[in-house]
Amino acid sequence: MGIGDAGAASLFPEARAAVDAAELLCGGERHLGFFPDHPAERLVLRANVGEVVERLRGERRRAVVLASGDPGCYGIGPILAKRLGADRVRILPNLGAVQLACARLGIAWHDAAILSAHGRPLDGVFPAVLRARTAVVLTDDRNTPAALARALLEAGDGQARLDVFEHLGGPRERHVGGCPAEIAGQAFAPLNTVVVRHDGPPPPLALGLPEDAYAHRAGQITKAEMRVISLSRLRLHERSVVWDVGAGCGSVAIEAAALARGGKVFAIERDPAQLELLRVNVRRHAAGNVAVVEGSAPEVLGGLPDPDAAFVGGSGGALAAIAAAVMARLRPGGRLVANLATLEHLAELGALARTEGWPCEVTQVAVARSVPVADLTRLAALNPVFVVTLRQPGAVE
Repeated sequence: MGIGDAGAASLFPEARAAVDAAELLCGGERHLGFFPDHPAERLVLRANVGEVVERLRGERRRAVVLASGDPGCYGIGPILAKRLGADRVRILPNLGAVQLACARLGIAWHDAAILSAHGRPLDGVFPAVLRARTAVVLTDDRNTPAALARALLEAGDGQARLDVFEHLGGPRERHVGGCPAEIAGQAFAPLNTVVVRHDGPPPPLALGLPEDAYAHRAGQITKAEMRVISLSRLRLHERSVVWDVGAGCGSVAIEAAALARGGKVFAIERDPAQLELLRVNVRRHAAGNVAVVEGSAPEVLGGLPDPDAAFVGGSGGALAAIAAAVMARLRPGGRLVANLATLEHLAELGALARTEGWPCEVTQVAVARSVPVADLTRLAALNPVFVVTLRQPGAVE
């Protein structure tokens, strides 16, 4: 049952009647504090959701679980319905923080990006904040409005408009608005919601960015044209889990993350210098869904979730072993794409594909770029690269 910051006064008649009839009352200490004289047994809900679920599973009395606002919006309602069965759970929503914040501003919320940094890493939601015209962010005592404002400033987004609402719907409600620089130095009550709005267009999609958009050393970076072709071969979807093996400075991982924005990209790299550049680039491009994995493949792959797609940019002499490990773990319909520079590596991967019965497609990519020569222009060739795509037998081309 959803409850607002005004406590019992925020409940609709049906909800109030259900609370009055409750024999077991569950909720956070703040929620239970709204009913100091209620005769029901109390069960405090903290970080003990599993324990509460098991208690409710065997409960035969009328139980009411109190939750902030709308329990279906980053709340406990769907969790209880899934674990206990939808036939045993009835959800009575209240006005949620998202609705109330947008109502206070006189703006629509149906097309806003609704995000939670409550108990979650800010990095995981921040890319969506940057892209959204309107984002509503639920915060906590670590991922505060000030932390969000500082992240916007670090990303070069100082023009956004932030509106912070404390204690929405209650007697202590307060609204503070401003640009990131104005919000970054302020402290707010723990119970708050932030609306971030952009007037201008979102940053361009990270796809085929020039090499100088990334920190790299001595030209050791997958060239823009190779990145675009390789990413097209991976056939990513919005929630793809991707392995980038031999990630180097991370250009492929970061651009894969922009395509699979609701998924996760694991950038595997063993070289300390490259790892440093990789982390710099992840921060620079606010690629919150890129996880840096330090170590050598295939050894470190065992602890990662199965991928929908995998890119091999570097193998450290273990190409066949890495490819075999990837092939064994790919989810149904998955693909392995490798960039190879030598005929020997091409032959090695082709032989493995034939042995395992995997369809193998090879594209040689030879790119020439324009360079100025005095008042004229000529084309300078980059080293040719083999883009090799392995598909699971029976997978759609």
